[in-house]
Amino acid sequence: MDIDLSTVAKGGDLIKDSDTAGFAADVLDASMETPVIVDFWAPWCGPCKTLGPAIERVVNNAAGAVKLVKIDIDQNPEIAQQMRVQSIPAVFAFAGGRPVDGFVGALPESQIKSFVDRVLQAAGGAPGDNPIDAAFEQAEAAAEAGDYQAAGSIYQQLVQHDPGNMKAVAGFAMALVKLEQAEAAEQFLAQLPPEQQDAPELASVRAALELAAQAGEAQAELAGLQAKVIRDPQDLQARYDLAVAQSALGQNEDAIDGLLEIMEKNRAWNEDAARLQLLKVFEALGPTDPLTVSGRRRLSSLLFS
Repeated sequence: MDIDLSTVAKGGDLIKDSDTAGFAADVLDASMETPVIVDFWAPWCGPCKTLGPAIERVVNNAAGAVKLVKIDIDQNPEIAQQMRVQSIPAVFAFAGGRPVDGFVGALPESQIKSFVDRVLQAAGGAPGDNPIDAAFEQAEAAAEAGDYQAAGSIYQQLVQHDPGNMKAVAGFAMALVKLEQAEAAEQFLAQLPPEQQDAPELASVRAALELAAQAGEAQAELAGLQAKVIRDPQDLQARYDLAVAQSALGQNEDAIDGLLEIMEKNRAWNEDAARLQLLKVFEALGPTDPLTVSGRRRLSSLLFS
């Protein structure tokens, strides 16, 4: 299945500010074609500052299935009175020119998504089925199949659609790393806004970049380290250095085996260096990689045996 995100509306097309004069056109008339969520808010409302961005993310991720209209009640008290808004944030959903659902107060993003799904069902749509979800599924499938060129292309489109989607940002950066374009990945991450720099979704990417930075030196040292381990299997430093080199070169299964062997011989060797390197390898591979799953299982057995 091909994913075409060029038809997906950007946030500016899906989200708008309105007022009493524009309510009929922006909400009632517009909801005849697409369900419209109306967020009543005010600048002084603390919970509104939390709820607003969360609703915007959910609406953006719905990829055109719903629209969002924001109304400042301080500037538009008449429409707030007509809708009997007694406290804010207050959210109403319209479909077919009439209200179909609503809630008052700040909700977590997961519950907002459930609310949008209910609205879509009320409007006769299919909740959760949109091009963004399909694009993520295709990108993840391509990455699992080792086709990082295709995965990177899809993730790049997702980032262009929603630069704040850290799952897409991390996916695109990781695809660059896997394509041996570490410098491009570094430049891409460096251009992210400050609030995204420490996002947990980027932990795997940064771990992979750290390993990739060691690859050139590791290739030159690999043969010598292998010979060293063969000559003296009890040389744990040589075995550790070999595992680090192997992980830098993507020989992760061999690296995991070697690090676990070190722990079997001396669990706390060199201030827990083998376990810490294992965790770095797992981080770079990601939690769902089969090597991570099996490696963590073996590590747990070793630690708790």
